[in-house]
Amino acid sequence: MAARQETGFDCPKGHHFSVTFAEEADLPTEWECPRCGAVAGRSDGVVAEAKAVKPPRTHWDMLRERRSIEELEELLAERLGEIRGN
Repeated sequence: MAARQETGFDCPKGHHFSVTFAEEADLPTEWECPRCGAVAGRSDGVVAEAKAVKPPRTHWDMLRERRSIEELEELLAERLGEIRGN
């Protein structure tokens, strides 16, 4: 049999369980609790690295990537002129 290692996990609802992994495996920092389905963290305190979160791009952000303020003002003036019948 391949060399193995056990890693303990603690559920936020107080459940403790162990999962067996291959010795050379990259160990996960979270695992689903087999009793309640909650996300359990490792008992040894290892946590996942925080990922950099990019702010969501809005419609205005995407529009500003394609057009300058001057262009947008010109387009607005044209559309208002069409609406007003000028």
